[in-house]
Amino acid sequence: MEKFYITTPIYYPSANFHIGHCYTTIIADSIARYNKLIGKDVFFLTGTDEHGEKIQKKAEIEGISPKEYVDKIVENAKDLWKCLDIEYTKFIRTTDEYHEEAVKKIFNKLYNQGDIYKGEYEGLYCTPCESFWTETQLVDGKCPDCGRDVHIVKEESYFFRLSKYQDRILDYISNHPDFIQPESRKNEMINNFLKPGLEDVCVSRTTFNWGIPITFDPKHVVYVWIDALTNYITALGYMSEDDTNFKKYWPANLHLVGKEIVRFHTIIWPAILMALDLPLPEKIFGHGWLIIDGGKISKSLGNYKDPREYIDKFGSDSIRYFSLREVPFGNDGSFSVSSLISRINSDLANILGNLLNRTISMSKKYFNGLIINEKVYDKIDDDLINYAENLYKIVDNNMNNLHISDALESIFELLRKCNKYIDETTPWILAKNDENKGRLGTVLYNLLECLRISSILLSPFIPNTSRETFKQLNTKNISYDSCKKFGGLELGSYVGEPKPLFKRFELEEEK
Repeated sequence: MEKFYITTPIYYPSANFHIGHCYTTIIADSIARYNKLIGKDVFFLTGTDEHGEKIQKKAEIEGISPKEYVDKIVENAKDLWKCLDIEYTKFIRTTDEYHEEAVKKIFNKLYNQGDIYKGEYEGLYCTPCESFWTETQLVDGKCPDCGRDVHIVKEESYFFRLSKYQDRILDYISNHPDFIQPESRKNEMINNFLKPGLEDVCVSRTTFNWGIPITFDPKHVVYVWIDALTNYITALGYMSEDDTNFKKYWPANLHLVGKEIVRFHTIIWPAILMALDLPLPEKIFGHGWLIIDGGKISKSLGNYKDPREYIDKFGSDSIRYFSLREVPFGNDGSFSVSSLISRINSDLANILGNLLNRTISMSKKYFNGLIINEKVYDKIDDDLINYAENLYKIVDNNMNNLHISDALESIFELLRKCNKYIDETTPWILAKNDENKGRLGTVLYNLLECLRISSILLSPFIPNTSRETFKQLNTKNISYDSCKKFGGLELGSYVGEPKPLFKRFELEEEK
């Protein structure tokens, strides 16, 4: 069985996860579910990055240990992913003992082979982002990522010889054109960082102690680059007694990251892997942000809302669908209640929900719910059936290219064709004459079968909706292979009870 290993970044544990944090994980979950649907052996990794100065400072303010602090709020992330129906294979915490032990071994290996050396560092440091910057990289004297103040840090440090791998990384990118996606991110990394020249990076700290201590110099703790980035291999058992999963799933097929951390994942991480003599991931995709009112989402800006408020109001599938459909993957996208309601009403309620409700209701009204098909076909059926039979190919092509919005659009195109087909075949008129019963049965079968096929292909994206659709269709034939051939809906069975899939919302009321 072909394997597929997909990761999200490990998140800073926060009690204030916002809708933008959900974006990456919803996309990763949908990609993982899709690959599982088509028969691959999928490993989906997410987790939390729990060491560092800002965690230690927040714990001190609350008068508790850093571990107590992160333990308290990590469950918030797990609960949020559960609310969004995220099905990860493993949730890694950088405070997990197996990870800490592996990081110590990795650090020692790199030090012993000369890729890490001791020195002294002085630079401009942003505590919230845990990043060092040069004067030229600052924006109006502040951190270019978060806009906060930076301060000078001078301390004894260990350094990783990043500069040593500059040419190898450039060569690798040149020989593997799909390694960094989209193209704009690749060009940014090459022109802004690699070609101007790489400097060695600080990989230890002494100004705080909340981290993994270096075994041979315990006043130092391992800094984020070696600690956080290596989670992608330590989660699989690298440097442990049981590295079965590492041998099975590495290299990763896809690292999904936000555009603000592409630099770390496409330059520092590949250099570490090269130093460890390990293969690089197949693809690193840096997507845009989901923003509100043209800016990032935060409590300080007054535009923060707990995602569970949206989920409770509109449903998890509505949030998932909007995140996947509204924004071409890779670009920044805007989130607003009005645009969310518009998607729910137009796509989910009108196109999908209304089609299912009409079709099930007509089956109940005209055949007491019995699914029949005497194959009384008409030329008008050809376009619908041909599109339905070939839909899986269109979806697969889009998913292979990470064109997720286009994949959803192609599925909803089938649903739009079905609604048009109802208007063209006029089942309510066919029902008036018993001589047309055979034709009426075929028309309804075609509609029900298109709903079955579309729901199979929608299941990675809006899983609860697909489950409810299968229930109303009363079908157990929901395998991926069954959507490649038209006619998989079981004849002689009875449809379930019609039930609205989505509630329509009035925008003015929500405002």
